[in-house]
Amino acid sequence: MIGLVDLTRLESTNTDDAQEAEAIKALCRKANTDFGPVAAVCVHPAWVPLAHQTLIESGVRDSVRLATVANFPGGTGSAEDTVEEIKAALAAGADEIDVVIPRRDLQDGNDRVAQHLLAASRMACSNHCMKVILETGELTDPELIRQAAEIAVACGADFLKTSTGKVSVNATLAAATVLLETIRESGRDVGFKAAGGIRTASDAAGYLALSEQMMGDDWVDEDHLRFGASSLLDDLITQARAQAQQ
Repeated sequence: MIGLVDLTRLESTNTDDAQEAEAIKALCRKANTDFGPVAAVCVHPAWVPLAHQTLIESGVRDSVRLATVANFPGGTGSAEDTVEEIKAALAAGADEIDVVIPRRDLQDGNDRVAQHLLAASRMACSNHCMKVILETGELTDPELIRQAAEIAVACGADFLKTSTGKVSVNATLAAATVLLETIRESGRDVGFKAAGGIRTASDAAGYLALSEQMMGDDWVDEDHLRFGASSLLDDLITQARAQAQQ
């Protein structure tokens, strides 16, 4: 599971914040563990240049992807602004974009806004990985979650992601089931990212088991399953060390 983690820090966006800059550097240095590298490091767009440089200096830039967010966290930005965010982030060194779907428009019955923004985001991402954050805890209705997932897949999402981690209800196994069903039924090569509230190896194991059950053991790799988390890695390393001593 360590190799499936998107090690995440989405705190201050103030690039004059020296304390936050040190935290970003520490995050990047933490990405290469004694048990191998994580899948990616995810930071705010403002911190992409620093994260990019730190990963290079740490010697792991080739093995650890650099992710950032767009239209984050509320999903209320315009398609034009989101595209500009994406282009700037990619130019600064990002490999992957986690873009928030305009969920409030979906809740109001307007799916065209989401379709337009995600289609524009797909074009801006070009051949880079685009993960679509559905904020499933806010959508609540399984059919609305499924609708959002289907729109994201149709617009070219590389991953369906549960949450921003910034709301009261984040990832749940029930929502994960809907997303995995949508992926399976689409027949497309789309991954799943569980994010928000996943803090322990036990938490992550539930999503790993569900993914293996629904999609097959061969499906589970860093190109199809990710865990977005800030504290999960510490527990995974603790568990891995305990296993190594057995």
